[in-house]
Amino acid sequence: MAKVAFIGLGVMGYPMAGHLKAKGGHDVTVFNRSAAKAEKWAAEHGGSHAATPREAARDADFVFCCVGNDDDVRSVIYGDDGAFAGMKPGATLIDNTTASAELARELDAAAREKGFKFIDAPVSGGQAGAENGALTVMCGGKQADFDAAKPVIEAYAKMVGLMGPAGSGQLTKMMNQICIAGLVQGLSEAIAFGQNSGLDIENVVSVISKGAAGSWQMENRHKTMNEGHYEHGFAVEWMRKDLGICLEEAKRNGSTLPVTALVDQFYADVEQMGGKRWDTSSLLARLKR
Repeated sequence: MAKVAFIGLGVMGYPMAGHLKAKGGHDVTVFNRSAAKAEKWAAEHGGSHAATPREAARDADFVFCCVGNDDDVRSVIYGDDGAFAGMKPGATLIDNTTASAELARELDAAAREKGFKFIDAPVSGGQAGAENGALTVMCGGKQADFDAAKPVIEAYAKMVGLMGPAGSGQLTKMMNQICIAGLVQGLSEAIAFGQNSGLDIENVVSVISKGAAGSWQMENRHKTMNEGHYEHGFAVEWMRKDLGICLEEAKRNGSTLPVTALVDQFYADVEQMGGKRWDTSSLLARLKR
């Protein structure tokens, strides 16, 4: 059993922290900007809640963070009330936020200067994966630090892998989002094409999903897409944040992402349709206008 802090109890962090307590059996203290949610979590899971990230991180072996973006991470890690101010020498900061590789390298350097360890560990699997403890976790950091943290991370994961040095986890998550963007657009176009052709989408997918066209998106989203329901996962505004990170990193490393840039604009169209909080499969709605 480890002493663990978890900072950020959103739709992902809330169940992830719960698995660290229930499945991992760890001593968990949580912090959330909305104190009521932290109090609710503590009452539900039997853990503790703290008034600041610094207090939550005090004496913790592992400090997890899962917030919105680079600036949100900095706001809970740095400063007099930030996690770094409360962490003990040798403790490990594990950032589950989907953020930039640049931030991961910054945090790694800052952590090591203070005698801490750092792992960037963005996740894939969405809200359902977090609730079921079945996330894929892509890590960047030192091998020894990863080896020590992996058994703790596994409380909320089905797959945990070390991708390379600090920042590599975030770069891997960018690849993940690039793949998803293209897949969802292709699936949306195919379903719209099939609907316009009068085909039975369920019947078609039952066949083509078993061949080379098959994907997680097809298996898990085709039915709700066909029904026009878009309340089943990762929100469009979050995807646009992630694709923005991908496009910025592409400028830095000299990559060309024409499809990703195009799909990002398609998601901007969905936002203008009022779909900011629809799930990412709502690209189909844009084709049905």
